[in-house]
Amino acid sequence: MADNGVNKGRRRFLVGATTVVGAVGAVGVAVPFVASWQPSARARAAGAPVRADISKLEPGQRMTVEWRGRPVWVINRTPEMIERTESSDPARFSDPDSEVPQQPGYVSGPLRSIRPEIGVLIGICTHLGCSPLYRPEPDAVDMDNWPGGFFCPCHGSYFDLAGRVFRNVPAPTNLEVPPYRFEDDDIIVGEDEETA
Repeated sequence: MADNGVNKGRRRFLVGATTVVGAVGAVGVAVPFVASWQPSARARAAGAPVRADISKLEPGQRMTVEWRGRPVWVINRTPEMIERTESSDPARFSDPDSEVPQQPGYVSGPLRSIRPEIGVLIGICTHLGCSPLYRPEPDAVDMDNWPGGFFCPCHGSYFDLAGRVFRNVPAPTNLEVPPYRFEDDDIIVGEDEETA
């Protein structure tokens, strides 16, 4: 077999170099393509849990944190507020036992909370998305035997301090309770107690 002046070492080098450059190019194309499958930082932030220190939240006060672009109310209920909420006649509410799933499974009872004194609600009316006013004092709104809670002046919906909707108002369901859990003096909204 004749050599015909072919340098086999050079040929191997060129084939190897071409293979390496092709592999680098394939990785260079694949990385942005695969990265495009991942949610953006903005999308991750939109659903990320939110941590808030509630140690300085005085009894009777409400604080607001933002989770997924929605206001979340954290209410420190006084013993009187708890008593008024628990003793309210269930017949006054559209869904007193929270049968329409507006809260995680581990949140139950008339207070709709993990701890009786801490209420956590998404502060958006279930009628047309308005933000109800916080009226915790008894008889603070024009309603017979008002136990305290939230009043949406836009269309006249009423909710008690557990976010349960009263009968015969435009709002169809209770205020939503987001997933949440406690860690020391912090509340973490957006993480379930059961999965933490």
